[in-house]
Amino acid sequence: MPQGQPLVVPDDGLTTRQRRNRPLVMVHTGPGKGKSTAAFGLAMRAWNQGWKVGVFQFVKSAKWRVGEQSVLEHLGRLHETEGLGGPVEWHKMGSGWSWSRKSGTDDDHAVAAAEGWAEIKRRLATETHDLYVLDEFTYPMKWGWVDVDDVADTLASRPGRQHVVITGRDAAPRLLEVADLVTEMTKVKHPMDVGQKGQRGIEW
Repeated sequence: MPQGQPLVVPDDGLTTRQRRNRPLVMVHTGPGKGKSTAAFGLAMRAWNQGWKVGVFQFVKSAKWRVGEQSVLEHLGRLHETEGLGGPVEWHKMGSGWSWSRKSGTDDDHAVAAAEGWAEIKRRLATETHDLYVLDEFTYPMKWGWVDVDDVADTLASRPGRQHVVITGRDAAPRLLEVADLVTEMTKVKHPMDVGQKGQRGIEW
């Protein structure tokens, strides 16, 4: 795509403007670092355009506060007090899920995931947000807590101009099928390879 020009112009009857403004389903997947970071960066860009941003974290513990949450919530307050940017909502949809999945039972987690997805479906139906960040949402689908076909069908038929970005490893083929943009983060090197744990300002 030299200078941002598409290599193919489809014969779909749409104008360049109409085609440019179609809402996107974006998936950040793969084993590399940076999937959520990229999605949160997109949320900040959307806020700057005055969009209504909704962030929904599906795996992080409710007790764990990432730096991007503090920034986006501050930006949301700027919108409320000074009219800058757009409104921001940040929700933790899980009941303290973690990589080890030790907090609560699998049944508890499955119920929480299903309730979280049901809430997002309601918001999509009423066009609540312009951008939805469904952080680490691939995992509830992978673990069978949320039906992949239901997610794919809902996203494909969502009304209006609502953009959705989903992050997490092992994205299901059905999800990739309905996505407009798929980025796979591939690890080449990582500090953990030489025993270095995550650090302040880089991982959180």
